[in-house]
Amino acid sequence: MTRFGHRDPVPESLRGAILALGNFDGFHLGHQRVVAEAVQWARAEGRPAIVATFDPHPVRHFAPHVPPFRLTTLDQREELFAAAGADAMLVFEFDTELAATSAGDFVGDLLARHLGAAGVVTGEDFTFGRDRGGDFALLASQGAQHGIAARAVGPVSLDALPVSSSRIRDALKAGDCETASRLMTRPFAVRGVVQHGDKRGREIGYPTANLELGSYLRPRYGIYAVTGRVLDTGEMLKGAASLGIRPQFEPAREWLEPYFFAFSGDLYGREMEVALHHFLRPEARFDSLAALTAQMAEDCKRAAELLA
Repeated sequence: MTRFGHRDPVPESLRGAILALGNFDGFHLGHQRVVAEAVQWARAEGRPAIVATFDPHPVRHFAPHVPPFRLTTLDQREELFAAAGADAMLVFEFDTELAATSAGDFVGDLLARHLGAAGVVTGEDFTFGRDRGGDFALLASQGAQHGIAARAVGPVSLDALPVSSSRIRDALKAGDCETASRLMTRPFAVRGVVQHGDKRGREIGYPTANLELGSYLRPRYGIYAVTGRVLDTGEMLKGAASLGIRPQFEPAREWLEPYFFAFSGDLYGREMEVALHHFLRPEARFDSLAALTAQMAEDCKRAAELLA
């Protein structure tokens, strides 16, 4: 799959493409509907299909103080877009210059002249351009002047409520992994390189693969049933993980710490993706290490049952 930024030269093979345009963080059911429409349109006309996303998220540019909230990294989105049938991923690199681009120039200069897009698909509520001055009506009218057709996809609902990234974030912050998974059609997953920790888990018989949360949303702190995928081999693992600041130990440090059942290999320095399937319990401080290890044994037993 080709991946390029909005200031990069556009490969000739990708000109005349149908573009799915949005943030697509989390790539939930609604996002999938937009991309499916673009891919089907492109295939019907023998054109390439490109999915465009924004990174960093515009919110991060305008409000850098807000807590981390990302549901997916660019690498994760690239894999998801490819699996959905896209030929390429276009990354709009959101900075001061792009933020100052008017909606009209976004359509005329970027979509038409630079990209040579033949068609664009967005959600009905998508806005773009300086001060969010562009909406679908402007995209359709301005696009028509440049030979760009436009289609809008309506909202998708689940359980009589709209599917949205905000709804997914709220579910994860409540520890409701199941709802988040249904909205995204897959579990929320953290991807990163396994780090060395203080070896506390190894000392008590539960060695962990420590991942930093980086720009990801912080789900509810606690213990989870998880699966892990080692990216360089594709090996799949099952386990239980602590997500939070480990109140039993000092100093407090935020980690995602999965312990994988019946695994004895070396994961340090390797890239993993750890998916949260079920919330088991909140973080807690125990009276002794013996009490902690007894509870961990129960957590692992319950996680294995849920993942079976």
